[in-house]
Amino acid sequence: MFASILHLIVYSLMSLFLVIVILRFLLQLVRADFYNPVSQGIVKITMPLLKPLRRFIPSIASIDTASVVLILLVQLLATFILSLIVGVPGVMTNPLMVLIWGFVGALTMISGIFFWCMIISIVGSFIAPFSHHPLLTLANQIIDPLARPIRKIIPPLGGMLDISPIIILLGLKVVDMLIGRLAFFVGVDPRMVLGYW
Repeated sequence: MFASILHLIVYSLMSLFLVIVILRFLLQLVRADFYNPVSQGIVKITMPLLKPLRRFIPSIASIDTASVVLILLVQLLATFILSLIVGVPGVMTNPLMVLIWGFVGALTMISGIFFWCMIISIVGSFIAPFSHHPLLTLANQIIDPLARPIRKIIPPLGGMLDISPIIILLGLKVVDMLIGRLAFFVGVDPRMVLGYW
């Protein structure tokens, strides 16, 4: 009972931190507005760990490699701690497997972030279509690289009805199915991998 409660607490807190690190990576990738208060909060939380990593790990093109390394490091640390809680400490003897698990978990979280940003954008467009709320603005900036090419191919019907969210949500569902298949193939243990639930 105590182990289950401890697992829930550690899993939840580390998942929350990993979401913040992934958001930091995505914000830089999509060139989001860093003056947005939500973006600034994410930067403040992640900077203490990213700053030292950036001294040794340079960016490659527009990809913040230090954020990718931090994502994998958080996953490795979480897997180590969670494996001790669950009682399977031998998992860490195969670091390549743990890295692959961490990669699968990170992909699942990225897909989940895009899904929730899409939901926030859809709900926001109905409730407050002209709102400039920081969270809504950020969600739109994150999904815009996915929506823009679709809107070029299929413009809004009648100039008003945008069906790109439907296509994006369908695409995310397909991606989730592929990630699930990959997770099954590499034998991911969902108790020890953040993001894969």
